[in-house]
Amino acid sequence: MAVALVPRSDADVRPYLDSLGLPGIIDLHVHFMPSQVLEKVWAFFDRVADSGAPAWPITYRDSEEERVRTLRDIGVKAFTTLNYAHRPGMAQWLNDYSAAFASRHADALHSATFYPEPGVEAVVADSLNQGAQIFKVHIQVGGFSPLDPQLAPAWELVQNSATPVVIHCGSGPHPGEYTGLEPVRELVKRYPSLVLIIAHAGLPEYREYADLAANNPHVYLDTTMVGTSYMEQVAPIPPGYQDTLAGLSHKVVFGTDFPSIPYSYSHQIQVLEGWGLGTQWMKNVLWHTPQALLRLDRLP
Repeated sequence: MAVALVPRSDADVRPYLDSLGLPGIIDLHVHFMPSQVLEKVWAFFDRVADSGAPAWPITYRDSEEERVRTLRDIGVKAFTTLNYAHRPGMAQWLNDYSAAFASRHADALHSATFYPEPGVEAVVADSLNQGAQIFKVHIQVGGFSPLDPQLAPAWELVQNSATPVVIHCGSGPHPGEYTGLEPVRELVKRYPSLVLIIAHAGLPEYREYADLAANNPHVYLDTTMVGTSYMEQVAPIPPGYQDTLAGLSHKVVFGTDFPSIPYSYSHQIQVLEGWGLGTQWMKNVLWHTPQALLRLDRLP
């Protein structure tokens, strides 16, 4: 097999994938949002430097269809849309958008969200009935506990369906009232078959969430922004973390946070490849593990 060519630009990604013998990438942390929501997200990142954090320029500030073409040109064969509700009354509207998006784009994974509010069980049931393949909840932005009693019937439905949930629950880049390991540890205890994908590998609690994934069969980590030039300024990975992940390729899935990233898409791949964990590790993370997790037997 040819030696993998570390991608230095987005144009290098397809040759890199060819060198691995992969048909493409499955990215489980991509955002496509209604335009008015996305504009507010981008405005937030535009102001990040005002708080003293490193500037966060949006690399892919393009139209919706241009962003879809960019992913396809790079070699992404399946991607999420990962909307998340941060107040009551939003979830159904966001889910309607995501369902319509998935119906228009065969390579978009039907994504959905939910929020602790009256009727949440019906929102989740409706999404599952429509074919939702993955959910997203954001503990820090939503400002709610994953243990909120209103969520109990939703967690039961999601657990019984074996549908993965990407959960942003780490205390970075900004802690929230309910972020951190303990609420999620308790969530896993209450719903042991619930499939959780820990967004951003739980940064900055990298080791704690890696241990959670290692010791619970249905807990996974996503790579979003981990080890990148930006995040190393904010929440650097601890010494030896690569060794921890070396044995977890079956529990790590690829994610990027496209389009709202302050560097090229290829940079995330370059970082992971630079860890030197081997060809099979990269193949598992980029393709095999997410493919098995979402049961993606056929892709466009």
